[in-house]
Amino acid sequence: MDSHHFLQTAVVFLLATVIAVPLTKRFRLGAVLGYLLAGIVIGPAELQLIADPTGVSDISEFGVVLMLFVIGLELSPQRLWVMRRSVFGTGLLQVLACSIVIGVIAYAWFGLMPGAAAIVGGSLALSSTAFGLQILAERKEAGSAYGRQSFSILLFQDLAAIPLIAAVPLLASTSARHGIDPMAVLRTIAVIVAVVVGGRYLLRPVFRFVARADSVEVSTATALLVVMGTALLMEEVKVSVTLGAFLAGVLLADSEYRHELESNLEPFKGLLLGLFFISVGMSMQIDLLLQAPWLVLGLTFGLLLVKGLLLWPLGLTLGALQRGDALRLAVLLASGGEFAFVVLRQATDRGLIAGQQGGVLVLAITLSMGLTPLLVAATGKLLGTGKKEESRRPYDTIDVDSPRVIIAGYGRMGQIVARVLRTRNIPFVALDHSIEQLDLVQRFGNRGDIFYGDPARPELLRAAQADKAEVFILATDDPESSLRVARLVRRQYPHLKIVARARNRQHVWRLMDLGIDEPVRETLFSSLKMSRKALEALGLSAEEAVAEVERFRRRDAELIKIQYLVYDDEAKLLQTTREAVEDLDKLFEADAEIAPPPEKGPDADTPLIGDR
Repeated sequence: MDSHHFLQTAVVFLLATVIAVPLTKRFRLGAVLGYLLAGIVIGPAELQLIADPTGVSDISEFGVVLMLFVIGLELSPQRLWVMRRSVFGTGLLQVLACSIVIGVIAYAWFGLMPGAAAIVGGSLALSSTAFGLQILAERKEAGSAYGRQSFSILLFQDLAAIPLIAAVPLLASTSARHGIDPMAVLRTIAVIVAVVVGGRYLLRPVFRFVARADSVEVSTATALLVVMGTALLMEEVKVSVTLGAFLAGVLLADSEYRHELESNLEPFKGLLLGLFFISVGMSMQIDLLLQAPWLVLGLTFGLLLVKGLLLWPLGLTLGALQRGDALRLAVLLASGGEFAFVVLRQATDRGLIAGQQGGVLVLAITLSMGLTPLLVAATGKLLGTGKKEESRRPYDTIDVDSPRVIIAGYGRMGQIVARVLRTRNIPFVALDHSIEQLDLVQRFGNRGDIFYGDPARPELLRAAQADKAEVFILATDDPESSLRVARLVRRQYPHLKIVARARNRQHVWRLMDLGIDEPVRETLFSSLKMSRKALEALGLSAEEAVAEVERFRRRDAELIKIQYLVYDDEAKLLQTTREAVEDLDKLFEADAEIAPPPEKGPDADTPLIGDR
C-alpha cells in the first residue's frame, strides 16, 4: 500500500468514525452500532470509499486480540470467587440453555451440520457486553438488582467466548477429516499448557526487569510484545490467537503490573476494536436484507424472542429477581453481541458456515443490537422507574436492645463511628440501604447490629427504637437522601441530637435550615491536617503549623455562619467570600509582621471556596 493510499484510507476511517459514533451515542444507540454503520456507509455496499475490506480486517482483528487480553487482565481468580454464584450459576445456565436451544433450531430447521450448529448456537447465545454495560451506565442502573445480575451473566459470556473461539479451528479440522483429529486436540492442549507454564515463570520477571527502566514507552512496548508474541505462537501451531491473548491476560491478572498494562493498552485496544467493527460493517452483505427481508427480520426477532424467553425464568429463579427486573434483564441481554462477529467470521473463513449464511446471521445480530436500546427504553417506560431494591429483598427485622445511637449509612464514615462506639461498649443500630455494602461488611464479620433498610422509612426507625435513642448519626453519602432522613428525624424524633455528615458548603447550609448545629464536612478535617503537614514540611514548627491551621479553621467556621444568612443570594455569597479572603490575608499579614514564616506555599484562601 503506497503512502498516499494509506493516508486516504486513514482519513476515510477517521472521518466516518467522527461522524457516525457521536450520532449513535447521542441517540443512545452505542458506539459499536456507530462503527458498524460507518463501515456500511464507506464500504463496498454503499459509497465504496474502501473497495477492499480484506486488508483492513487483517489489521483490525488485532483489536479483538487486545480486547481478549484486557478481559483476561480483569478476570482475577479472587474477583471470580467473590461472584462465583451469579457468574457460574446464572451465567453458565444462560449460555448452556441458549446455546443448546439455538443450536438445535439451526440443526433441525436450517439444516446446518452439527459442528456448524454448535458454533451458531454458542455465538448467538452471547450478548453484547459493550451495549449492556453502556446502557446500564446511561440509565444509572448498574447497581440495581438486575444490573448486577446482568453484569455477572456478561462476565461469564466473556469467559465462554474463549473456548468457543478456540473450538472453531478444531471443528473445522474435524469437519474436513470427517472425524475428530486427535493431533489437533493434543496440539491445542500442549500449546495452552506451554503458555500457562511459560507465562507463570517468565512474564513477571520480564515485567520486573522492564519496570526498572521507568519508561512508559518501554512498558507499553513490552505489553504489546507479550500480546503479539503469544498470538504469533498460537498462529504458528494453528490455534486461536485470541485464546493465547486471553491466557496471557489471565496470567497477569493478579500481578502488580495489571493496572499499568491495562492503561497502556487501552488506547490501542479502543482504536483497533473500532476498526474491527468498521471492517465488519464493510463486509456486511446489505443486499441480503433486500433479497430476503423476511428471513433476516425473522431471524432478528426470533433471536430476541428465544433468548428473552430463556433469560426471563433464569432471572426469576436463580437471579431471585422480581418480574419487572427479570423482564429488564431479558430485554437487555436478548440481542447478539460483538463476540458473535468474531466467531462467525472465523467459522466462515474456515468453511464451517457458508458465506451467505454468515452474512444473514451478521445482519440479524446487528439489527438486534440496534433494537436493544429502543426495547430497553420502552420496557423502562412500561415498568416505571420505581426503586426495585426494596421489592427484591425485604428489610431486615431489627431485634436489639435499646440502642443509644442510630447510624444512618454504614459506609466509610459510618463504620469508623461504629468502631469507636464498640470500643466504649455503647449500643447502637446501623442502617444501610445498599445490599453491596452490607454483603461486604458481612464478609469481614458482622456483629449483628447492622441491618438492611432505608433510614428514610418511618416504620424502620420505629423498629430501630429511635424513640429510645439519644444520638442520630447521619452518615449517608448522598446529600438529598441525608436531607430526607434529617427532615423525618427532626419531625418525628425532635429529642434526638443529630450529628450529620455534609458533602459541601451548600449541604451544610441546607442541614442548618433543619436545625442541625455544625454539620461535619467530610473533607474539611483531613484537608486541614494535610495543610498542617505541608506547613511543617516547609519548615514551620509543629506549634506554628497548628496555630495557622486553627486560625484558618475558626475563620472558616465564622464564614459558614455569615454566608448561611445569604446562601440563596449568589451575588451576596460571592461578595462575602471575597471579603473573607481579604480579611484572612490581612490577618496572616499582621501575624507575619510579628513572626515571619518561611516561604509562602499555595494560596491560603483556596479551601474557603474549594468545597462549594
